[in-house]
This record gives sequence, C-alpha cells and structure tokens, in this order.
Amino acid sequence: MVRILGAHGIDVVDAVASGPLLADALTRHRPDVAIVDVRLPPSFTDEGLRVAIETRRAQPGLPVLILSQHVEQLYARELLADGSGAIGYLLKDRVMQVGQFLDAVRRVAEGGTVMDPEVIAQLLTSRRRDDPIDRLTEREREVLALMAEGRTNAGIAARLSVTVKAVNKNINSIFDKLELAANTDDNRRVLAVLRHLDQRDARTA
Repeated sequence: MVRILGAHGIDVVDAVASGPLLADALTRHRPDVAIVDVRLPPSFTDEGLRVAIETRRAQPGLPVLILSQHVEQLYARELLADGSGAIGYLLKDRVMQVGQFLDAVRRVAEGGTVMDPEVIAQLLTSRRRDDPIDRLTEREREVLALMAEGRTNAGIAARLSVTVKAVNKNINSIFDKLELAANTDDNRRVLAVLRHLDQRDARTA
C-alpha cells in the first residue's frame, strides 16, 4: 500500500503496526488523511477503528479511510455517527483496484464521505418490513446507493444515464421520505442510507 501511494504522488509520513503507535502517529502528524485497518495488534479485534474514532473526537474532522476484511454494519454506522464527513469505509480488496482506492483516498482527504458499494448493498437489503427505506422506489434506492458511495449528482446522472435534474428530484424525494432535511451537508447523503439502521435498533432495544 505504501508503494502504491508513493507511486501516485501521495507522501506517506508514517506506517505503523499497532493501535498505540497509530494513536501516537495521528496526534503527531495530523495527516491530510489516515488509512486505518480495523484490526491491529495487540488483540486484532477493533483497535484501529477505536483509535480512529477517539482521535476524531480529539481532532474533529480528521480525514480517516477505514479498511476492513469483511462488511461490518456497526462499524459503518459508528464511523458516521458524528456527522462531520471526511470519512471512508472500504473493503481491503478495493486496495488492489488502484484507481478506485486512490479516488477514495483523495475524496476523504477533501472532506468527502466514501462507502464501499458492498457495504451499501448490505445496508439496503438488511431492513425490516416497516422500515422507511421501503417507502423508496427502485430508482430512489439506486440513487441512494450511489450517493452513499460518495458520487456527485452529475456522477450519479452519468452512471444511471439520466439528467441531473432527475437525480435532484430523486434526492429530494429520498430526504422527504426518510424525514431528513435536505441541506448542503454531503454527509447527510450517506446518513440517509444508515437512518433505517438506527430506527431498527431503537425498536429492538
């Protein structure tokens, strides 16, 4: 990964192999973006994630791109909980898709939000029958998934071969059906995908 980043003009200021070392590196370097594995020594559970969340509390908006071996819905929701953007969640396999990986790194560094398409697919299919997501049309679900990947309205329009005006209409409808205020906060676009998880947990708590 260090070689991939370096070969494409991205300076790597540090590469560490444990949770404590990661915490120290993030505090010392305050990087433009941190690429963090969920599982780090000593226990190989969720050290990387916990360090990222704790550091973002101390440094609000610190750009962090999380890498995980498998889809973890809880991680996705927890990462987005502060609503400040500059966060990403990718499966490790995406690193070998160099163009996609580098695009995600740059978008997170610029303050955007990037979610792995596989994560979005699982979030959209793991819903209850009475979830607000069920109010969405098939087209609105397609738009919502692409929003959550971090695509712009123009990018969504190009992907779906529709007009930007049609995409705007779908997005406004999504916000209305999920009872989310349509504002200029890009992270609200991704939180729309995760709203049904919060409602599901509240019902089963």
